[in-house]
Amino acid sequence: MEADPRSTRRSSYIIAKYTVRQGTYRDVIKNISASGLSIRTSRRLSVGQSIELEFPLLDFDKVIQVSGKVIRREYNGFAVAFDKPLDDMMDKEGQSPKIVHEGDRSTQK
Repeated sequence: MEADPRSTRRSSYIIAKYTVRQGTYRDVIKNISASGLSIRTSRRLSVGQSIELEFPLLDFDKVIQVSGKVIRREYNGFAVAFDKPLDDMMDKEGQSPKIVHEGDRSTQK
């Protein structure tokens, strides 16, 4: 049985702005898929709490907004399941497009 390509995680280095009941923060997305992501942080969020996120994905000038729930705490962060899958994670051929990387931010206009 093949894995759903929308759930394939990709390593990333993208700074995300997110809002939870404790406040609004910025931290690094470690990996991302169409169905969720993992954020590296020392903050301890409660499993089940709602989260609103903003981050670039395919282009630094195009910030996407997505909502979800914290589904897991990790020793160096937490994982989020999106309320709706990210359609931008798959192109028309079913392949994952190139996503942004913070190391490339200064080279883009």
